[in-house]
Amino acid sequence: MRARTVTGAVTSAALLAKASVRFERPDRLPRAMMAMATPGNLMTRGLAGATARYPLAPAVVDDDGSLSYGRLWTLSDAAVRVLHDRGVRNGGKVGLLARNHRGFVLGMVAAWKLGADVVFMNTGFAGPQLDQVLSSEAVDVLLHDDEFADVVRHGDRESLLAVSLAELASEAGRRWPAPTLASMREGRSVILTSGTTGRPKGASRGASSATQVAAPLLASLPIRSRDTVVIAAPLFHAWGLAHLGMGIALSSTAVLAPSFDAEATLRAVEEHRADALVVVPVMLQRILALGGDVLARYDTSTLRYIAASGSALGAPLAAAALNRFGPVLYNVYGSTEVAIATVARPRDLRREPGTAGRVATGSVVRVLDDSGRPVPEGETGRIFVGSGSRFEGYTDGGGKEVVDGLVSSGDMGHFDRSGLLFVDGRDDDMIVSGGENVYPFEVEELLTEHPEVAEAAVVGVPDPDYGQRLKAFVVPARGATLDADGVRDFVRSRLARHKVPRDVAFVDELPRNPTGKLLRKDLA
Repeated sequence: MRARTVTGAVTSAALLAKASVRFERPDRLPRAMMAMATPGNLMTRGLAGATARYPLAPAVVDDDGSLSYGRLWTLSDAAVRVLHDRGVRNGGKVGLLARNHRGFVLGMVAAWKLGADVVFMNTGFAGPQLDQVLSSEAVDVLLHDDEFADVVRHGDRESLLAVSLAELASEAGRRWPAPTLASMREGRSVILTSGTTGRPKGASRGASSATQVAAPLLASLPIRSRDTVVIAAPLFHAWGLAHLGMGIALSSTAVLAPSFDAEATLRAVEEHRADALVVVPVMLQRILALGGDVLARYDTSTLRYIAASGSALGAPLAAAALNRFGPVLYNVYGSTEVAIATVARPRDLRREPGTAGRVATGSVVRVLDDSGRPVPEGETGRIFVGSGSRFEGYTDGGGKEVVDGLVSSGDMGHFDRSGLLFVDGRDDDMIVSGGENVYPFEVEELLTEHPEVAEAAVVGVPDPDYGQRLKAFVVPARGATLDADGVRDFVRSRLARHKVPRDVAFVDELPRNPTGKLLRKDLA
């Protein structure tokens, strides 16, 4: 495993260097390399290098306009003094509860410059859940958007200092920078699991793994230095954060919006002539749902890649996206715990729209049976992943199952003869009906192929005769006339009888968390 980690680090560094090469003034790159020798973690050192190389280039574009690399660096140095005066110290814990905007980046960078660890809070948390996480992660200071003030005030947290990000930015703008307060300690990131099946747990990741997370993306996606990237995925999630960090290291521009709007996202791509769009699958689905007339209003021809991850993409959505935007879609499979496992390029998705792709650079993926032995090609088993960028365990001391150095992804899947991985479903989502095993994803994917179905979810409900039976929740497409019998007939004509939902409910929308993952427990 150690050899795999070292090899991955070397590969990542080489790919990052390759992506950074540009024809430019000869003094810029050496100046950037010298700047990156400053204390801090890889994100803050990457920002130092980008600032030295392109101080006037936009680092962030949001609703407040453009923020240059030079101004972000100076402002974050001033924010260091503000946080230090508020009691943030080397090794402390700073919670960050914010949407996608410059304040998120400012608070994160300032905390890391002080050597603090940053805990990224889900913006969908209600008061009680936020209380739980703040307590379990031992957060000292919470930086938050003003819109979350009421949630932050919930409960009895007298020992917690809460600071508005607007207040932090305002005060930093009036302060002298304080680079002398910077810490030699590499601040860590704590990313919370999605919490779809219970209380969110903190997954700790060291700064040294950041370049190795970037390796499979740099190896598979057409990423270049100074790209303009519309990051629609939440920054508090590993997927959005990875692209923000990689973009900073490559002196790119991140275009951010505090909330997702499908048409506004297309408008941003056109307005900024974006090279890339980063989404979770439900966002891509909502963009395509705008319809041909709306989609045709916006020029998206500058996009070299659309990167999707965070939940299952699904064959119908992948095919529709390729047909609309061309061969620019990349599907990335992984998780907070295992990082990136596989990447499906456009040619893979054209051939097999439902695939999760091929094993990513620097990763090892195996499909094992319950005894930990590899299953034959085409047979479903449990997916285990190994890489130098895997997480180091949950902050409560727990971890995921490990077999031969590989970490369980929690998913079931299989490889085909060409080496493409297919994810068949979560191992804890499996429905046993009359002794037959059913993975809901297979039925859901089929249902979304129906022209009158916008979205679908399938869960198991108690049944006195069969133990469990299948229940489908269907979001009808606009103008649909499909009824429950039509849903059952559609599935019956294509899948085995035990996979046909006996119950069908039509709903306006499916419950999802802010990263787009389906909340099955809310349906069941």
